[in-house]
This record gives sequence, structure tokens and C-alpha cells, in this order.
Amino acid sequence: MKRALVSFVAVMLAVLPAATKKPEAAASDQPFRTALSKEQRLTHAVERLSFGARPGDLDRVRQLGVDRWIDDQLHPERFAENPILDEKLKPLVSLTMDSATLVKNFPPQQVIKAMYEGGVPLPTDPLLKASVELQIERYQARKSEDGKQKMAAKVDQKAVDEALLVVLEPKQVATLRGGTADEKRALLKSLEPAQVDQVLLALSQPMRRGLMPVASPEIRHKLMLLTAPQQIIPFDLNEAKLMRAIYSNRQLAELMADFWYNHFNVFLDKGADRTMVTSYEREAIRPNVFGKFRDLLQATAQSPAMLFYLDNWESVAADTGNQGAKRKRGLNENYARELLELHTLGVDGGYTQQDIIEVARCFTGWTIRAPRQGGDFFYNDRVHDKGAKVVLGVTIAAGGGKEDAEKVLDILAKHPSTARFISRKLAMRFVADDPPLALIDRMAKTFEATGGDIREVMKSMIGSPEFYSQGAFRAKIKTPFEMTVSAVRAMDANVDSAAVIAQRLNDLGEPLYRKIEPTGYPSKNSEWMNSSALLGRMNFALALTQGKIAGVSVPPDRFGKPVLSVPLSTTTKDTIAKALEGQTEQQQPALAAGLLLGSPEFQRR
Repeated sequence: MKRALVSFVAVMLAVLPAATKKPEAAASDQPFRTALSKEQRLTHAVERLSFGARPGDLDRVRQLGVDRWIDDQLHPERFAENPILDEKLKPLVSLTMDSATLVKNFPPQQVIKAMYEGGVPLPTDPLLKASVELQIERYQARKSEDGKQKMAAKVDQKAVDEALLVVLEPKQVATLRGGTADEKRALLKSLEPAQVDQVLLALSQPMRRGLMPVASPEIRHKLMLLTAPQQIIPFDLNEAKLMRAIYSNRQLAELMADFWYNHFNVFLDKGADRTMVTSYEREAIRPNVFGKFRDLLQATAQSPAMLFYLDNWESVAADTGNQGAKRKRGLNENYARELLELHTLGVDGGYTQQDIIEVARCFTGWTIRAPRQGGDFFYNDRVHDKGAKVVLGVTIAAGGGKEDAEKVLDILAKHPSTARFISRKLAMRFVADDPPLALIDRMAKTFEATGGDIREVMKSMIGSPEFYSQGAFRAKIKTPFEMTVSAVRAMDANVDSAAVIAQRLNDLGEPLYRKIEPTGYPSKNSEWMNSSALLGRMNFALALTQGKIAGVSVPPDRFGKPVLSVPLSTTTKDTIAKALEGQTEQQQPALAAGLLLGSPEFQRR
């Protein structure tokens, strides 16, 4: 088997790089002038505008009509969301909380310290209170020898059993302590919600951890609250992103949410952003994926998550008094630089270093009220630079306030360089790494003519001959996120928990919400091509089909049915045939499916 995997990766390395090569200039547009067949149009649209087809998707789109399906995807408000997704998201309670509530319920170390010292009250909810008390105990353990001894003390099992017997029958307590996984699962399912909370509070930490694999999503979430509460926020974000990509009926909207989050990237693990990213994605990114670019620009610029990530919340006019301050503050150019280079004009968009300085001056005073407590955006006029500024040749008069930065956003949103930069980036994501200039020109004209209407720009791109061309067909390599999700969708797998998929994405080089650099994760093929990454993809595919991804199960009747909508190369067929030699009849279906998901053909979209 190991030799077969090495052989398969060798095939992938030999075949896939062809998709990353830039064609010679003279012939670069020729493939984009060759139209796809009707069936190719169908498969291309579904594969490029969703996270991959689930069984039956192609037939449904064929029956509805490709153009009608695309129009619906561009207007996700027209149709209902998948009720299965709604159920999957229901236990993820942090998704609906604002930043201040997240700080209170899942406090960072500074707040834990304040609670320990009595300066901040504990939550009133019993589970949340127990969760915070656990963190206070851990804080105390780090601060004193008595605390360390208390945390290291052996569990008093007799006391635990006595507390459990207040809620459960003796036989039920015995099941919790030594029953099978199925027996524990059945017991938890039989309890009323109030009983569940009482039981979880009575359990020892080892017993709580032991119940994780058998608990329902709702109970698992409560167990996590009582074992690793500070991981709830990233856990819920990862879980929701994966569940939405896998189950959502609004596939194109989910692709766009991923695209725009990468475009306006914020790193989850930078200080206060741990509690700000949830509202950032929920309120700044997701509502604006098909709206006006100017609105999206404003929402991200004003988001506490972005202000904190790129340090603009600390940026003040150069002459602002700092008397008595422990740390001197001044003009910070970080956000201004990324706003011009990454968010709007692009690195070759025609701005200068002086423009960066002038933009930074305009954004002084755009800050956060008490960021460590999950505070919201506010404009502080006291630290704003009131002088005149000149941005890209446009004079912004002296004496302005918050509107100085809003004028900058107006200038950037209407700038021709922004229209081209955004159009090119969308075309790179959805058409090809090197999209034809003629396509970019048309998309940019649409951008300018519609005032940056993202939906109209997408229509211009999707309705173009270049989109449905041989130059675009199967020309993109899936990112790790796209590959793992498309594999789960292709196998019609049920996902009870996506935690292990998220862990695999860490190994594959795309940890969700954790791209440190403001560039976000790239979509270019060459960024995801190396032997270790391809072997990781193969290992994931095999683990999925062989039932080794905890929380994910493939229905047995899925094996032996088509996985790909395109024909396999002779090389891939021969390699799979060799890998299946010597395998039992029972082993072959899952192995064959895994090899297909790891094949070069499946890595393309």
C-alpha cells in the first residue's frame, strides 16, 4: 500500500504541474477562444461555482438548466437554506454572540485575572460559571504552589459518584464509568437537558474528556466548555465554515465568503481578534459578498477586527500628546498600506509611499472602545489629524473628521485600478491563474459602470466565453480547503463533527482563519504544489473512505458508484489497478474510492 501511495503521488506531481504553467504570450488566449461542449459547460459550472458536486447535483442542475441554477446561486436570498445545515449550526452558540459577550463567556487571560481578583463578576449561567471557574483554577495553579497541588490532586471518585447519584440511578452511574460507547451514547440521549447539565457539572475532567467521542454535537459543545473553554470560539468558527461549505444550498455565496475573507484577511490568533473575528465574518463579510464593493470596503475598514489586526486602532495624529503614556503612540501606516496594496488598487495601482502616509493620516481616530473587552468601533476626534491631505491627487481639506477616511474609501472604490485589481483577482479565482486581458477589461468596465456591484461583475465573468472555454476547463487546482470539502461532498458523507477535518487542514497548510499575513490564502495553483502536500491529500482521501476521520461517515451504498464527472487518464487507471492488486473484495471499494479522491483528476476543478 505504501508503495502504491508513493506511485500515485509521483503521478500527481507529473500530471498536475501542467495546470500551473503559463502559456506563451503568442498563444496564451487561444484555449480561451475554444468553447466547451454542452456537457462540459454543465460540469464546469457546478465544479467552479460550488465546492464540488454531491451525488445527484449534476442531474438536478441539468433538469433546472445551468443558466437558471447560476442565476439562483447569484441570488441566494431567493431560496431556503438546507435545514440539515441549520441543525448542524445550532449547537455552535458562539456564532451569534457579539464580541463583548464572547469576552464575558470565554474570557481571555486578562479578564480571567480580573475575575480572579474580584474586579469582574462571574457569569450567572451554571455551565458558563463552571467554565470560568475552571479557568480561574488554572490561572491560580500557575500563580501559586497551592493551586498547582490542587490541580494535580487525584480525582475523588467517591465524591464524583455521590454528586452523580443526585441526578442518576446507580446503574446509570455505572454505565457512565464503564459502559460501552453505545451504552453511554444511549444514556446521554435519554436524559432531559437539565439532567445533562447537572451530570456534566458533576463529572470529573477525565470523565468529561472520555465522553467527547460518544456525545451528540450539543453535549460535545458543553463538554468542551468544561474542558477547553478558550477553544470554543475557534472550534465554532472552523465547524461552521466547514459545515456551510459541505451542506449549504447557497454554494456560490459560501465560495464568495471564503474569497472575500481571504481578500480582507484577519488573523484569528492576534490578541483581541480572538473574540472579534466571529462578528467580523458575520457582519462585515457575509452580508456583503454580492453587494457593492464600497459597502464591503466600509464594513471591513470599520470592523474592530481589522482595526486591531492592522493596528489602526492605535494610530493617532503625529502631534497628539502622549504625556505620561507608557508607550508612545503616533501615526501607524499598516492598515493604509494594505488598504492600497491588497484591498483596492493592487501593488501596481499607481500609489506612492506619500499616498500611504496621507491615507494613514485620514484614518487617525478610527479606533476601538476597550478592545480587550470586546469593544466596538468608534471615532475619536481628539486624536484625528486635522490637516489637509492629498490622496491620489485629490485634496481633502483641512478641518475634517471621520469623513476624511470615508472620502478615501470613495476615491479607492471608484478608482480604475481598483476595478481592474478586483476583477483580475476574481477571474484568477474562478477562471484561471492567468485570465485573458480581454475578460479582465470587460469585468472592470462592469465594475465601473455599476459602481462596484459585485453581483454584476460576477455575471459579466460567468457569462463570458472565456469562462466556458477550454482555457478555463479543469485549469485550477483545489486548495486544501476545497479538496477536503469536495471529497466529503462527493462521498455524500455525514459530518457529525468537522473538528478532525479542520485538524487535517492544519497539516495541509491551510489552517482556517489562521493565515498570519494580510495576503490571505492564495488561489494560484503553484502555491499548493509539493510532494508532501499531495501525499497529505491522498492520506486524507483514504482516511475518509476507510472510516478513519472521526465524526465523518460515508454511507456504505456510496462505494462502487461514480465519484468523478470526468474521464480518468490511462495512467491514473493503471495506477489504481496496481494499488488494488492483492486487496480483498471487501477492501477494494473503499480503497478505490480513496484513490479516486486522491487522483490528479480530482485535484482539479
